[in-house]
Amino acid sequence: MSFNWRRPFRSRDDNDEPTTQDAPALTRVNSAEVSDGSLKYTLEKGGNDSQPSYQEATGAPVESRSPLGYSVGPITIIFLNVSKMIGTGVYSTPSAILRGTGSVGLSMIYWTLGFFTSISTLSVLLEFASYFPNRSGSEVVYLEQAYPRPRWLFPTAFAFLNVVLSFSSGNSIVCAQYLFRINGHTPSPWELKGVAIAAYTVAFLAVVFHTKASYAFSNGIGIVKTLTLIFIAITGLVVLGGNISSIPDPHSNFRNAFDGLPPTPYGLNNALYRIIFSYTGFDNAFNVVNEVKNPIKTLRRNTFISVFLVAVLYNLANVAYFASVPLPDLRAAKEITASLFFTAVFGSSNAVRGLNFLIALSSFGNLVTVLIGSSRMIRECGRQGVLPFPRFWATTRPFGTPIGPYFVKWFMTVIMILAPPAGDAFNFVVDLQVYPSSLFHILVGIGLFIVRYRRKKLGLGRGEFKAWTVVVVFNILVYAYLLVMPWYPPEGGPYAGNVSFWYATYVVTGTGILLGCGIYYYAWIWLLPKLRGYRIRQEVLTLEDGAQSHKVIKVPVEQLAEWDATHDAVGRPLNRTDSHSGDSERIGVSSTAREKGQDGNVRDVDPEK
Repeated sequence: MSFNWRRPFRSRDDNDEPTTQDAPALTRVNSAEVSDGSLKYTLEKGGNDSQPSYQEATGAPVESRSPLGYSVGPITIIFLNVSKMIGTGVYSTPSAILRGTGSVGLSMIYWTLGFFTSISTLSVLLEFASYFPNRSGSEVVYLEQAYPRPRWLFPTAFAFLNVVLSFSSGNSIVCAQYLFRINGHTPSPWELKGVAIAAYTVAFLAVVFHTKASYAFSNGIGIVKTLTLIFIAITGLVVLGGNISSIPDPHSNFRNAFDGLPPTPYGLNNALYRIIFSYTGFDNAFNVVNEVKNPIKTLRRNTFISVFLVAVLYNLANVAYFASVPLPDLRAAKEITASLFFTAVFGSSNAVRGLNFLIALSSFGNLVTVLIGSSRMIRECGRQGVLPFPRFWATTRPFGTPIGPYFVKWFMTVIMILAPPAGDAFNFVVDLQVYPSSLFHILVGIGLFIVRYRRKKLGLGRGEFKAWTVVVVFNILVYAYLLVMPWYPPEGGPYAGNVSFWYATYVVTGTGILLGCGIYYYAWIWLLPKLRGYRIRQEVLTLEDGAQSHKVIKVPVEQLAEWDATHDAVGRPLNRTDSHSGDSERIGVSSTAREKGQDGNVRDVDPEK
């Protein structure tokens, strides 16, 4: 038996078009293996109608049947992204962006730049997804596959970062602020913290009991959020047309739009950070890839729709703000930009309270959507085996939901609501979350070139989507800027930033977290094994609900040769049928493994030798 090595899993019909008809197959998912030195690529297939794909063997095992189901369709993809993007950013950050850029014109250019940055990152992630269409978790998977050596380094670092920064305290606090504005009450710091915790707890309860219901709930709130932003956009156009008597000159802020305070490097960088924060969520659907049927085609269409829709509404919302509110008031605002707009248009009336409620609901919906997406990312980190207690992270019992990651996010959010000073919490958390993730975004972009090179060398063919190279380079440069510029101090000195303490506290904190990842990895993988006479290996753990995970184990040095001889590269025992997939599962590959020899040629080898 044989198959087309350069384009596996596809045959050609009379019209020379690719088809998905399976070729003759062996019974094991991992029966076809490609080796390139120390890297071993095994053939894996999920149950989401995606083509089988090769992944490096240290990656988390592909779940042939997702324990979370396949409830994600086109509408859910759109609103997973839209609901996460339309959270607190467009309502709370325009004032900070205006202060950072110095003028209305440059502020609007920055909002458009956010669109192009999002599209570039989206293209990178979509190409990665086309290579690994049966894995949820987005960057977790792509870093794991782009940088498989040193073994477990990037999975460990990314898992550590995602657990430590797995909080939504900023959005929770803004949600609480808008809830208090409904009745005009100015909360004390502890009142604000208490309501923020209550809001996040309700969001946690909304998703923890049923996966399909959580998606339906998220979609419903997403529709309300979109309609709210559409209402603001239309109202802004009405104001701009001169139809609101309380705003006699709606064009005043647009005359000489680039006049204003001169921008500073620190201000421009902070503005870009808030733009990135406001668009955060355009990639949320990539966290649930293994729950999407025919994922690449479905994601390609609907993720781009979601980003374009939000970009148009963001720019129209900013036009509404600038048409309605005097610039001095906008510059002085904190996290209440949209409320200034409502007051200017409708006055201090019950209508303003109702609109503030809609924004609070929007913030709450963001909490729900972030919980759904990031729980999958954290679950995938746990399935890699680099976190303690793999069962805790991978299991979906008792409700068919990722209850372990949900609980961790709730716990970390409560801690981060209580710990920072209430007045600085929002700005500090926004900056802290963006900075370390910028490094990983750079690595993902560079990693795409690495994956392309390896796949070409091994003859694995192209995926269903390929990003333009210029788009990938642009994406890398944007995040490189975000990584370097935060070290530049503000004009007024080290304490003149957007928080009451040292301006670069978030930079040092983020860098410290990354260094902590490296120290943890070195001690766990190299130092302790060397001192105690064992080596680290991985094995596949299959749970009662069908979930699968890697479990990292300690193998004594004297038993290492025997262990390696009786397990494959993934960590499954040789000559043993997986209890859930069974030998009857066929995926359209031959029983012959492939290996790249020293002469550079790929040849057939006996996988049993």
